[in-house]
Amino acid sequence: MSQTRTALSTVDPVWDQITAEAEDAVRAQPLMGGLIHACILHHTRLDKALSYRIAAKLCSNEMSMVILREIVDEAYRDDPSLVEAARADLSAVYERDPACHRLLQPILYFKGYQAVQAYRVGHYLWTKGDYDLAYFFQMRVSEIFGVDIHPAAKIGRGIMIDHAHSIVIGETAVVGDNVSMLHSVTLGGTGKEEEDRHPKIADGVLIGAGAKVLGNIKVGECSRIAAGSVVLAEVPACKTVAGVPAKIVGEAGCSQPAVSMNQVVSAPAGK
Repeated sequence: MSQTRTALSTVDPVWDQITAEAEDAVRAQPLMGGLIHACILHHTRLDKALSYRIAAKLCSNEMSMVILREIVDEAYRDDPSLVEAARADLSAVYERDPACHRLLQPILYFKGYQAVQAYRVGHYLWTKGDYDLAYFFQMRVSEIFGVDIHPAAKIGRGIMIDHAHSIVIGETAVVGDNVSMLHSVTLGGTGKEEEDRHPKIADGVLIGAGAKVLGNIKVGECSRIAAGSVVLAEVPACKTVAGVPAKIVGEAGCSQPAVSMNQVVSAPAGK
């Protein structure tokens, strides 16, 4: 009976699908074999593959891949919720990004997914009081991926950042679960006082490309921020805001805008 329970506990359909996709990819293009074997097929679990990928991306002459991989492995061992969040993020990208056709893709190619996973390790280090190492992770994520997330920021699960160019998320920002955002989004502060100065994004929010949300304001759950908007005031739940400065222009359009990814702002009736 104990052997049966052990065997069942090792079943991982997600990882099985990833490895099957990896094997198919190598058969289809043998030139990719080295990368795919190193990143996927040489590993037995998702967390091991992620630690390898994060270390390979962030290593430099200042910090070797071996050391970084040990840091990430230790974080995953100490806090399994990091891997659970990585799974939720992977599902989010696969379900919401029409350019993602395999679970394999975000791990290998999508810098938004990779940057968020590296941020999560940096945030873990920050909460443990290892501030300099957390800052190092922030620096390398910014340099490699063009995504600058302060390690003190709090980000939930099921996050999808599409394209992920020029993302900035400040120190006291909070992002809820199942949030989607596109490139060039800023969750920034106002002023230079060391206080709670960044936005609080509730669950299920969709933030369009180039949107700026500034100050310690709340964006209500399942709302939409149109591309290019500058949000300076609180956004009620289930509304769409647009413009500079942003104003309410209608309802969110559906119950889960971050999942539907529908960014079209309909004109008011009679216009």
